[in-house]
Amino acid sequence: MNASPNSTINFDLHASAQRVPDEVRARLLESPGFGQVFTDHMISLRYSADQGWHDGKLEPYGPLILDPATAVLHYSQEIFEGLKAYRQDGGPIVAFRPHANAARFRRSAARMAMPELPDDAFVQAIELLVSHDRDWVPANPEHSLYLRPFMIATTVALGVGRPASSYLFLAIASPVASVFTGGGQRTVSVWLAEGYTRAAPGGTGEAKTGGNYAASFLGQQQAVDNGCDQVVWLDAVEHRWVEEMGGMNLFFVYGSGKDARIMTPPLTGSLLPGITRDSLLTLAPDLGIPASEGTISVGQWRSGCESGEITEVFACGTAAVITSVGEVKGATGSWTIGDGQPGPVAMRLREQLLGIQFGRLPDPYGWVHKIA
Repeated sequence: MNASPNSTINFDLHASAQRVPDEVRARLLESPGFGQVFTDHMISLRYSADQGWHDGKLEPYGPLILDPATAVLHYSQEIFEGLKAYRQDGGPIVAFRPHANAARFRRSAARMAMPELPDDAFVQAIELLVSHDRDWVPANPEHSLYLRPFMIATTVALGVGRPASSYLFLAIASPVASVFTGGGQRTVSVWLAEGYTRAAPGGTGEAKTGGNYAASFLGQQQAVDNGCDQVVWLDAVEHRWVEEMGGMNLFFVYGSGKDARIMTPPLTGSLLPGITRDSLLTLAPDLGIPASEGTISVGQWRSGCESGEITEVFACGTAAVITSVGEVKGATGSWTIGDGQPGPVAMRLREQLLGIQFGRLPDPYGWVHKIA
């Protein structure tokens, strides 16, 4: 089910005759929350073994009708992506690195034995949806339009042992504010998941599939029960090597000032290869902040904070952008990172990344993709 990464698809246009009125949309955009409000349209595209990708549409946002025996409901053959569109200063609307999301979508599909959607078709679907729902792209600073492309198995049959033969690709959009209250101006507290495992080597951890998130819910609930905002996942074998935070990648800051450097856990196959993570590994060195990948244990994290060697820790992802971690808790104790407040390295990287995304700073990397 491999596909060429460069292939476009025809989409029929079925614009909604009942768009949300301007005054209602304006009110919703004032305080959209995160993932609670949706735009007027969605993209749909079908796949079958005999026809390949076909029946592409832009159509009104609305419910799906699925047979009770649809494969995704029983065997969780599903993948998704998350990226954002921004209204830049001066009015242009752009998406951030959509081709990188398209490539990751193909990798997730391959791991889940699903058909690979060509990169150009993925980006084409995003462009079509955003261009028709451009009035939903917020103008407020740091607000954006969150895009959720996803694919589900639609074969109607019960019986394990083989992947489905038909699939549905969809893309929906939601205007959003920051996923954490206060954006980058506050820190979050984290709980060490020493009793649960999100993913293991050889599993599906590096694929963006819903089952990975379902596996994390109990650990996240444990974090909340212990007064924390988020859970930190450790390796599946020894439960001591730090991997990632919830659905976000982690960075550790060593030193300060001109001597500051950042390090993030390596991609072992059980971590999601974040687009923001990859962007920071490129961006930081150009700002004079050396960046590397490396392992760190819970003990090293704690001793590094106590000695002052580790000065900051922050998480990054499409939804959270960059969010500082101020406190760590676990069954065997807790500790504070630095003074418990957002650090200068995290804030500088956040300002630089948002500056590129919103058009306030130059984009020397070609990351910003203009929507026609």
